[in-house]
Amino acid sequence: MRVAVIGLGTMGAPMARHLLAAGHEVTVHNRTREREEPLAELGARRAASPGEAAAGADAVLTCVSDTPDLEHVVLGEGGAAEGMQAGAVVVDCSTVSPSATAELAGRLAERGLGMVDAPVSGGSEGAENGTLTIFVGGADEHVAQAMPVLEAFGKRITHLGPSGSGQMAKAVNQVMIAGTYATVAEGIALAESSGLPLEKLVEALSAGAAQSWVLANRSQNMIDDRYPLGFKTALHRKDLAIALDEARGLGLNLAVSERVLDEEDELIAAGNGDEDVSNLARIAKRRR
Repeated sequence: MRVAVIGLGTMGAPMARHLLAAGHEVTVHNRTREREEPLAELGARRAASPGEAAAGADAVLTCVSDTPDLEHVVLGEGGAAEGMQAGAVVVDCSTVSPSATAELAGRLAERGLGMVDAPVSGGSEGAENGTLTIFVGGADEHVAQAMPVLEAFGKRITHLGPSGSGQMAKAVNQVMIAGTYATVAEGIALAESSGLPLEKLVEALSAGAAQSWVLANRSQNMIDDRYPLGFKTALHRKDLAIALDEARGLGLNLAVSERVLDEEDELIAAGNGDEDVSNLARIAKRRR
């Protein structure tokens, strides 16, 4: 399958590697062109623009930071839509607005192009290992087209409904993990202040009802008070804002998520926005 990959960050680059390993013919493009070089060494073709990357592709995989970025690389000047042939499909693994996704799918349909929203969960580890959970939205025929792409790096792939459904599911995911990060951080702060042996405690907690991905994969960051990049706080803040916008549109007040958003704003203002989101423990630990 001929696949263009646009956006080669923490998630997009491993996705492209898995596509190459699966035997797909891959063309890559990234705004910072140097990020294309390691993939070219593995056999990918480089392209100077999203439109050039998309020329002749069966599927165009996008993995960019935000809704305006997605709209630009797909429909902007030199965008993927300019190079795509009728019948091709955009497979978007970014985390962006569900409502904007549905609108973008409609605009692509006018050009004879399909779109599947396929945001992911599982962090940088899941991307590297090819074990991501993928939330999928789109028409059945477009999802079928996208499956060989998604199967290259996804372990659990769930089609949840029409365009925008995958992004709405990712919004739910980000709301849930927001609270989990915050409460694991508070639990570590409590345990640390009381003098409990932290590693032994985490092992015990992991065998009970407190077990979670955050506890298993990010509690050590909180114990060490070091937050190497896994998922940027600034990006989670962006995702949480999308979820809260959707919630307000539905008449919901998500008070816990609003509190976490405020804490992430505090971290970003202090210059910690590029750290892993487990740095919410910074705030929990200083509430003494």
